[in-house]
Order: sequence, then structure tokens, then C-alpha cells
Amino acid sequence: MRLNLQTDYALRTLMMLATHGGQLAVDDIADAYGISRHHLMKVAGRLAELGYVVARRGRGGGLSLARPAEEINVGSVVRDIETLDGFVECFDAGSNGCPVAGVCGLQGALSLAVGDFLARLDRYALTDLIPSRQLFAERLAPTSPSTSPP
Repeated sequence: MRLNLQTDYALRTLMMLATHGGQLAVDDIADAYGISRHHLMKVAGRLAELGYVVARRGRGGGLSLARPAEEINVGSVVRDIETLDGFVECFDAGSNGCPVAGVCGLQGALSLAVGDFLARLDRYALTDLIPSRQLFAERLAPTSPSTSPP
């Protein structure tokens, strides 16, 4: 199983915002992770639509968490961003063309596995993903040639 890129970027964005504790520009987040600004803009918009972040435009704008990090449930974020109903073809009755649908156990087994996966993530708040805010922030801090280690 692999989370889609939007879910990955959403979790990373939320983690960086939780660590920073204030407002950050999308460019700063994209640069820190070395990821596409264009893709991150889409993710930021989605996070704002879902109420996880507040997005302010213009000079002095940026992203900030819409609520405290300890109140953001990781399982909820994944459910909101990820498309799990199409995990395999037989999960979608409307487009399922599998000839053994309804007589095989794969759908049931995978459905339980996805449920277990989400139940595990439900045990985590955003703060749980950042055991050391200081180390996390240091890893994402920009380094200039004069400050980088030899």
C-alpha cells in the first residue's frame, strides 16, 4: 500500500506547520522538503477547504494550522485526502468488472486491512508524528553555504 502524493504532502505540510507554530509560506514549505511548489499549492488549497489550515493570500500571507496540532487526527487527514474506496477495482460496485466479484474473499480481506490501517492512524494526533520538534525543525531549516557543516 502506498499513500498518494497529495496525502504525503498534506501530512508533511501539517507537520511542518505544527513544528513552526506560526505561519509559513507555501514556498518555504516546498523548499524545505524539496518538493514541487505547484503540487503543494493544490494540497494547501485542499487542506484549507477541509479546515485543517487557514490560508492567507498576499504580502504577509501563508498557511497556519486552523486548530491546535494535538486536535488534528492523522486518520482523519488520511481519510479526507486519500481515495481509499478505489483501493482495488472490486471496492467500487459501479465500475467493478471482476468476474469473481462476490465469490472471492479478496474484497473482504482488503476491506478489513484498510479498516485496520485507518484504525491504527486514528490513534495518532499530529503532535505524535513529531517526537522532537527541535530536531524536526533543524532538519527542515534552510542552510546557507556559510552555516552548513564542512
